[in-house]
Amino acid sequence: METSLYPRISKLLSERGLCSRREADRYIKQGCVLVDGEVVSTLGTRAHPDSRIELKKEAIDRQSKKRTVILHKPLGIVSNLPEGAYEEAASLITKEHADLSHPKTKKTFQANENHDSLLSKRLSVAGRLDIDSTGLLVLTEDGRIVSQLIKPDGEIEKEYCVKVRGQLTEQVLDKLRFGLELDGKKLKPAQVDIDSYGRLVLVLKEGKKRQIRRMCELVGLEIIALKRTRVGQVELGLLPYGKWRFLDENESF
Repeated sequence: METSLYPRISKLLSERGLCSRREADRYIKQGCVLVDGEVVSTLGTRAHPDSRIELKKEAIDRQSKKRTVILHKPLGIVSNLPEGAYEEAASLITKEHADLSHPKTKKTFQANENHDSLLSKRLSVAGRLDIDSTGLLVLTEDGRIVSQLIKPDGEIEKEYCVKVRGQLTEQVLDKLRFGLELDGKKLKPAQVDIDSYGRLVLVLKEGKKRQIRRMCELVGLEIIALKRTRVGQVELGLLPYGKWRFLDENESF
């Protein structure tokens, strides 16, 4: 393969989950990226797909200090870009909306007199929820988490609890599991069950725009309420509606 056809280092860093592409460009400019043991500091540099690519310790140390929060997103809140009179999710990441019953969150606020310094203005949403949905929304400073949760070929599970109106026959459930297409492409297999309250529980490994709503429409179901309850190994749990907390050190997606 000609060198000009090799992928950019920033792309390789993102694909390997070491950082986001935006962070990769910043680390490259700062001389914090090693390719096969050699520092690379020129933007746009390409490397063989099998190259050994690493971040210097100072970059890794900065990453470890980046904050990630989970929010129990309420209705009427958009994930990021404000729409008219609707607020964006990041506007709820204040002390007023913090779940101070959560040990790490309470301890972090108690240890910092300057509360504003805890709440970065650079939080990115990692996996949107539409305005009519509630539940677990991840906001983070860490580009690695953003890349991990939103990449199209990812394997991170997202679990949803959905109250619907319509007939939940085995035929309908099987179609939701295996038989649907959106935008001309066959969907990945989904886990679909019914809980003890008669609600659908869906586990997906992809996140097309309004995917669950469109899936239900295709099989004649009307959604009454939709909540995301889990992303990877992180569960919404008892986090109160409209509240947020810091991700614990022992939690990972």
